Amino acid sequence: MLRLVLTFLLAASGLAAAPLDTSVGRVEVAPVVRGLDEPWSVGFLPGGGLLITERDGRLLHVGRGGKHSEVAGLPPIAAVGQGGLLDVLVPRDFRQRREIFLSYARPEGRSAGTAVMRGRLSEDGGQLTQVKTIFSMTAPSRKGQHFGSRLVEARDGTLFLTIGDRGDRPSAQDVTRHNGSVLHLTRDGAPAPGNPDLGPDAQPEIWSYGHRNPQGAALDLQGDLWVNEHGARGGDEVNRIRRGANYGWPVIAYGRHYSGAKIGEGTAKSGMEQPEHYWDPSIAPSGMMFYSGKLWPAWRGDLFVGSLKFDYISRLDGEPLREREQIKSAATERVRDIREAPDGSIWFLSVGQGTLYRMTPAN
Repeated sequence: MLRLVLTFLLAASGLAAAPLDTSVGRVEVAPVVRGLDEPWSVGFLPGGGLLITERDGRLLHVGRGGKHSEVAGLPPIAAVGQGGLLDVLVPRDFRQRREIFLSYARPEGRSAGTAVMRGRLSEDGGQLTQVKTIFSMTAPSRKGQHFGSRLVEARDGTLFLTIGDRGDRPSAQDVTRHNGSVLHLTRDGAPAPGNPDLGPDAQPEIWSYGHRNPQGAALDLQGDLWVNEHGARGGDEVNRIRRGANYGWPVIAYGRHYSGAKIGEGTAKSGMEQPEHYWDPSIAPSGMMFYSGKLWPAWRGDLFVGSLKFDYISRLDGEPLREREQIKSAATERVRDIREAPDGSIWFLSVGQGTLYRMTPAN
């Protein structure tokens, strides 16, 4: 673990940065933390610290000076298939309450389902206490795919959680189950006030449904929620999320099954939403953020999405939304998460490199 500390200190001192040309000129991309094993998410703590999740069930705390620890106190986690310890959310009031939220695959016998835990981080970052699973999806499955699992804090302090169809395609149209949906929760895991009424037997946490596997979610600069989601063979989507809306999977889609067979009824149907953008071929999107423009004003309001398949960061903007740029280097190998830091720098996790990187303007 010494390697983690050393790399953090080198990056913090401005060393080991590589130049990269972009639409706003030259930037520098520097490793911050190396030696990560299947990193999934990163969260910024007040004062300069970091939390990093690894899918096998480790939560890492890295202090501002490079001191690190594995955070103890997590419950059992099902590291199976695409499941494990997934997203981390550091809410805006962390200084006052020291609470964090983590999404994960919760083991239930031989099955697992997407769940959310809440806990309080110790002052030294080494322990999570008062840990409670505040939400667990209906109908856990033995299948190992499509956990979704991004967490977003809404402007009012409530939470959005994405859940994939768990490999059960028809369930994404079944509102009596949580599969294939975006949920809207209170901080205690209850249905948030104002959730849509989707029928007497519908799960009250559902905000939208008809999703395949949303692994990226973020608020835009106006506070509206967007997600990206994996298609099958083609048809990865970016969707602006509307209350109570049906996003069509698996009835409509841009793409085909992996077998080459047609999906559902085509690309459009009355009562089902169209994506703001889709990729064909699939880029395997995961992680996303809208940029504030703090360091690069020309990028204000632009959407950044990581590609797991083609090893780049996609920048999108405009109406209609389009991919305008591919930010690509050796560092962008299988980008799982991308975030804007408090100072306006852009940070991203490369699964392929096992590294957390920071992008800043070139000197």
